[in-house]
Amino acid sequence: MNKYNILIVEDEKDIAIAIEAYLSNQGYEVHIANNGIEGLEVLEKEKIHLAIVDVMMPKMDGITFVMKLRAKHDFPVIMLSAKSEEVDKIMGLNIGADDYVTKPFRPLELLARVNSQLRRYSRYLNMVQKEDVNENIFEAGGLELNLDTKEVFVDEKLVKLTPSEFKILSLLIQNKGRVFSADEIYERVWNEQAVNTDTIMVHVRNIREKIEINPKNPKYLKVVWGVGYKIEKQ
Repeated sequence: MNKYNILIVEDEKDIAIAIEAYLSNQGYEVHIANNGIEGLEVLEKEKIHLAIVDVMMPKMDGITFVMKLRAKHDFPVIMLSAKSEEVDKIMGLNIGADDYVTKPFRPLELLARVNSQLRRYSRYLNMVQKEDVNENIFEAGGLELNLDTKEVFVDEKLVKLTPSEFKILSLLIQNKGRVFSADEIYERVWNEQAVNTDTIMVHVRNIREKIEINPKNPKYLKVVWGVGYKIEKQ
């Protein structure tokens, strides 16, 4: 089943019902509005992924509706019109429509246009989501470290670490699965040659006390005996 919600803004009820039938058979969730004003009301209540909009309607026409829609939303819009003049098509596309279908149309043609627009929109959403991912947040299971805010969370609960503890955990979680010796941790964190690494063992023990449910059987910060420490890949 498709997970997309489609809005039909069409004052001719027979046409709206016919389009709804075809889209519903494809698994789309369909919402119908009889004019632009009703269409805007639907947008306030529902998360819409595509709109099919008639140009000529009472109360608020399709051109005005799409202009208002574009002020807040970026999902695809397919315009419907009984007119075939090029000027109507150009106007519709200029104010933010993505496609244009002239009445009378074949239902399968409209369905193909809907599917095509939603594929493009889906790719766009995936790109946006990837861009929105904060590259300074590192996670391992329920453990999360934010380099920007210098905060650590375990199962969404804030954990207070000292600056040194944060630096050690930051090094390990940014390199999940890699084992660091005590000497290497010391040199990476303090930027000087390791002399006495006993402090690393103390810091690791303190970190465990704060981030592990059972420090004696740690889930995140593991010791590799005779080698060093690592954050386990989750």
